Amino acid sequence: MKNQHIIDWLLEGDVSIQYQVWRDLLGVDKKELQDRIAYEGWGRKFLSNRNSDGHWGDRFYQPKWISTHYTLLDLRNLNLSSNNALVQQTIEQVLQNGKANDGGIRLGPSTSQHSDICVNGMFLNYASYFKTSEKKLHSIIDSILDELMPDGGFNCRTTRSGAIHSSLHTTISVLEGLTEFQKAGYTYRMDGIQRAKESAMEFILLHQLFLSDHTGQIINKDFLKLTYPCRWKYDILRAMDFFQYAGIEWDHRMKAAVNELNKKQNKEGTWNMQSAHTGQVHFNMEKAGKPSRWITLRVLRVLKYFGQNHL
Repeated sequence: MKNQHIIDWLLEGDVSIQYQVWRDLLGVDKKELQDRIAYEGWGRKFLSNRNSDGHWGDRFYQPKWISTHYTLLDLRNLNLSSNNALVQQTIEQVLQNGKANDGGIRLGPSTSQHSDICVNGMFLNYASYFKTSEKKLHSIIDSILDELMPDGGFNCRTTRSGAIHSSLHTTISVLEGLTEFQKAGYTYRMDGIQRAKESAMEFILLHQLFLSDHTGQIINKDFLKLTYPCRWKYDILRAMDFFQYAGIEWDHRMKAAVNELNKKQNKEGTWNMQSAHTGQVHFNMEKAGKPSRWITLRVLRVLKYFGQNHL
């Protein structure tokens, strides 16, 4: 691969970065590196903050970003081994605490009627990755598919403020969850899931990932900022990284977003983390405004997957 000095720099990073570089950029799935994530670096730090009751933070969703929910999402994105017993136990505890009336995950004791579809999508992502029993996820799939909007995407505000247009934030979270459910080999409502995925991806592509389909103007300048962890928030790299992970073929409507990614490359071949989402964290993996191994890895695997012929 070109730019060997960038690969060498990436391989000096956390073991979770090393594992994904070998797997996604160099084509070698080094399971021995993945096994070390629980015992070294970032993975060990996240797991060491687990409370004696099996949770993180104060509760399932509070405070951001040290709650159980966002810590589990971080661990999934580190590519911690999917067989990790501690994480599996915590997910089981969340499910045992009961679901909202719509079948989704409750954010807290006072939220029994409606769940949040963004959270359902993220929960489905890590619960599927960590091999949760498929049957226990059926009601979450039902609640997600029930909220598919006429324009093809999803919006967590439909049950709160009556939103009538889909949200890129919500849509990407749902797409990640549905895709991980499929990758786990589960089969429940697969036709409906595939239809929802296709319509949701079309919703993103209709907007060329960040442009209004009516005016052609940038929807939100934050969509162009490269940040990690993404939390619940959408950006163009998160969308492109999803497309490569889901095995989606090149679409010319991705071109504007890829152009933006290429413009952000530093002279030495790296990419900076441009901003960080404010909130309480267990620790900082990287600093905003500096070259980022997370961002560089993710951009490079997008470029590798789609190939220079399209880019």
